[in-house]
Amino acid sequence: MLKRLVITGYKPHELGIFDDKHEGVRFIKKALENRLRALVDEGLEWVILSGQLGVETWAAEVVIELQEEFPQLHFAILTPFEDQEKNWNEAKQEKYEFLLSQADFHRSLTNKPYEAPWQFVEKNKFFLRNSDGILLIYDEETEGSPKFIKQEAERYAEKNEYDILIISADDLRIVAEEEQQNEWNGW
Repeated sequence: MLKRLVITGYKPHELGIFDDKHEGVRFIKKALENRLRALVDEGLEWVILSGQLGVETWAAEVVIELQEEFPQLHFAILTPFEDQEKNWNEAKQEKYEFLLSQADFHRSLTNKPYEAPWQFVEKNKFFLRNSDGILLIYDEETEGSPKFIKQEAERYAEKNEYDILIISADDLRIVAEEEQQNEWNGW
């Protein structure tokens, strides 16, 4: 049973999304909501995020919305290093600060600013050791930053009981078609 789930995926620019008003964000969030609803029904208690822009911040927003209906659902933001938002624009920093304020738990895993890629590697190892599974928004045809944690999760799952869940491009296409059909039916 999944009690603690890591959620990650692409950064916005990897999806060609440069603003949260992009229609794709709505479909990604709906796909996350659908999957999280099913997992909460099965006993999910915690969502673990590193707070990176894109799939992770959208997932945090979905969890916040779902907490009204499922108060037993919590989320943690565990950053790989301090001040990860330092170079983000002001709007992104404000959104990030809001998400941190809503998180049930947050801290930096290395308690120092960015030094080197090892901090991401250590974050991934920590996430795998401290969760029961991972949910990735990932498409094999479109490699990007999630590729690395996916590979680590697959290696980890070879020796440990660990669930790897994927929301693929096809899954997102189905959600988009369903949402658009719902809009047409509402006319």
